[in-house]
Amino acid sequence: MNIAGNRRALRTGALALAVGLVLLAGCKREPDTTAPPTEGPATTQPDTTAPQATVDAPLELRDVIENTPQAVVGISYPPDVNRYPGLAKALSDYATAARGELQQAVDGLGNDKPTMPYELSLSFEKLLETPQMVVISADGSRYTGGAHGEPLVARFVWLPEQQQMLTAETLIPDTKGWGAVSDYVADQLRERVATRLSSDDMEPGQQQEALRSASRMIADGTGASADNFSQFQPITDPNGLITAVRFVFPPYQVGPYSDGTQTVDVPAAVLVPHVAPAYAGLFAKG
Repeated sequence: MNIAGNRRALRTGALALAVGLVLLAGCKREPDTTAPPTEGPATTQPDTTAPQATVDAPLELRDVIENTPQAVVGISYPPDVNRYPGLAKALSDYATAARGELQQAVDGLGNDKPTMPYELSLSFEKLLETPQMVVISADGSRYTGGAHGEPLVARFVWLPEQQQMLTAETLIPDTKGWGAVSDYVADQLRERVATRLSSDDMEPGQQQEALRSASRMIADGTGASADNFSQFQPITDPNGLITAVRFVFPPYQVGPYSDGTQTVDVPAAVLVPHVAPAYAGLFAKG
C-alpha cells in the first residue's frame, strides 16, 4: 500500500473507531423487528443538474466527529479537496443535505431519547485525479431507527479545466444513448442474477420466478433515462483517457437491500457513439 493509501486508511479507521466508541457508550440496542423500508434508496443526491459556477469564496472542508445523547455524526473528506473550490462546494452541499435530514429526524424525537443513537456516517474518498478529471466517491449511511440505516451513495466527477461537474445528462444528452447503456447494463445484471440462482438449491419453478422478479426490478432501475445512471465514475488508462464508465446503483435500485451497492462497467466502445461532442476527447479511441 502506498503512503497516500496508508494515510487514507488511518483516517477512515480513526473515524470509524471514534464513532464506534460513542455508539458502545450508549444504550445497548434491543433486537429490532421493524420490517425493512420498501422505498427506494436514500433521497440525498448531489446537486449536479447543471454545470457548477466558479465559487467566489473557497471552502475549508474539515472532518467532523460530533455526538450527543440523540445522534452521532462522522464525516471525512480527502485532505486536499479544497484545491477545487467548486468541487468542495458540491461535497459540502451533499453533506449538509444529509445532516439536514438527520437533524429533521432528531427534531422529531422531541424530548425522547432513542434506544440507539441516530447516526450519520459519511466518507468522501478521491478515486481519480488527473489534469482533466477529479473523481470523488461518497459512501455511508444514515440511521434514524428501523432495521438498518439508509445507504448514502454518490459520485462526483469534476472537470478542473472547465470548472464544472460532469453529469449524466451532459455526458449523454439523448434517450437513444441511454437506451444503449440501459440494454448493456440490464443484460449484465440479469446474467449475474441467473448465475447466482443457478448455484442455489432451488426448484426450477422457484428459480424462474426469482429470475422474473429480479428482472422486473432491474428493468425498473435501468430504464433509458439519465436519472437512473446519475452515479458514475470513469475508469481511465495510463494516459488518463476513459476506457469505461462504472455506473453505481445504490441498494433498492436494481436489487434488494441485501444485494448492497451494485456496479456495472460499460466499455467506451458502447458509450462513445452517444457521448456529447464536448466530452468525446476524454475517451480512449479504439
